[in-house]
Amino acid sequence: MKQLHELTIKEVHDGYLNQDFTCVELVRHFQNRIEKYNPKLNIYLALNDNALTEAEAIDKEIAEKGITRPLLGIPFAVKDNFLTKGIVTTASSNIIRDYHPQYDSTVIEKIKAAGALILGKTNMDSFAHGSSTETSDFGPTLNPWNSDKLPGGSSGGSAAAIAAQLATVALGSETAGSIRQPAAWCGVTGLKPTYGRASRYGIIAMASSTDSPGPIGRSVEDCAIVTEVISGKDFQDATTSPSPVEKYTESLYAADLRGVRIGIVKEYLLTEMREDVKNLILNAADKLRSLGATVEEVSLMDPHYSIGVYTVIQRSEVSSNLARFDGVRFGYERDTLCEETKRRIMLGTYTLSAGYYDAFYKKAQAVRTKIVDEFNEIFKTYDAVIGAVSPGPAHSLGATKNQPMFGEMEDVLLEPSSIAGLTSVGVPCGFIDNLPIGLQVTSNQLKESTAIKIADCFQRHTQFQLFPDLDKTI
Repeated sequence: MKQLHELTIKEVHDGYLNQDFTCVELVRHFQNRIEKYNPKLNIYLALNDNALTEAEAIDKEIAEKGITRPLLGIPFAVKDNFLTKGIVTTASSNIIRDYHPQYDSTVIEKIKAAGALILGKTNMDSFAHGSSTETSDFGPTLNPWNSDKLPGGSSGGSAAAIAAQLATVALGSETAGSIRQPAAWCGVTGLKPTYGRASRYGIIAMASSTDSPGPIGRSVEDCAIVTEVISGKDFQDATTSPSPVEKYTESLYAADLRGVRIGIVKEYLLTEMREDVKNLILNAADKLRSLGATVEEVSLMDPHYSIGVYTVIQRSEVSSNLARFDGVRFGYERDTLCEETKRRIMLGTYTLSAGYYDAFYKKAQAVRTKIVDEFNEIFKTYDAVIGAVSPGPAHSLGATKNQPMFGEMEDVLLEPSSIAGLTSVGVPCGFIDNLPIGLQVTSNQLKESTAIKIADCFQRHTQFQLFPDLDKTI
């Protein structure tokens, strides 16, 4: 019999309906695990003091009405760049360490309306500037598979919360890899929706043209349920898509993948990539073939070009977005910003300055258009493309020291799809050195259902979604 922290969303709901446990009992169970393991892993930065009171109200609702909302009584971990009324929001930066929002972000509003219960806020790279969680002003989060390793980032705390089983599901955000990469390094599932599929309103901005909120969970199924809840047009975010939200859960449980065409991108099998990582991706391709899909080698632009494009665009947008943090409104001076944030602001200001805009920013946007056009052409023939999430497994603590381009190099396989605003699901596809490796399944804009179908079928026919024994790994 599964323990409470091992349950999926549907299993939690079944337990409520069968009166196997209450929401109060589930929340207390997670709180006990957090109290035991969080001091070592540094996953949660703040906890919801009202969680048990909210759980009592949920138990009363279930007793009176049953399960009438899709996330009723589901305990969430939330990345600390989502504004949460009543819970401090810091973006893991000292400059806003005491900021208590007066309202919820749109995504938080939606999960609350769907019945979710927030356990607390999770650690991240400061202002999401990084791919390790080492730039956090409150110390790094540790990888639950090996406490000498990094969890990835910038949603490292949310991914680690799921791997450590300190929440049922988590929210993260991705600018270029920040959901899929930590999910891969922590051996869990991450879903990056199409840019504009879910609202950015009330999320502390990093790069406004690629920021995408999305779920990290135990399974593709859980991620599909959450994505269905958080998606949709928001009048407070002009970049959200007016396209109707599909029933993503209807894409689950496909018997096979017959009729699905998948491209395995040869350029994503990097020359510097370890052979054992390449073999896991090739094995995943063979598994998809065995499930009925047509999998063929395709060619796209060398992903290394995306590093320069992303670096210029992201730094430029960072310099604009962080201009408001000037020590006037939020009470702390800019010298409290971490070194990585300062570097990004300075580089972005430089690329947007007179005489350099055309040479850098405008050229980066032109190459971005070429990347978008290439994907559009590929998706005329193929339903999805696949590759590794990251060139290798999690790095050791301290790996980012004196490595200002660490994140861009680790996210090289993810930056093209983020630049193009595509949707992608990352799922575990094996282990190397006792650390998990992730497979990305990427589809065109607003084709979440396609990526979900493929990733879910792969996940249900493999045994790679495993969880560490924390008493042994940390």
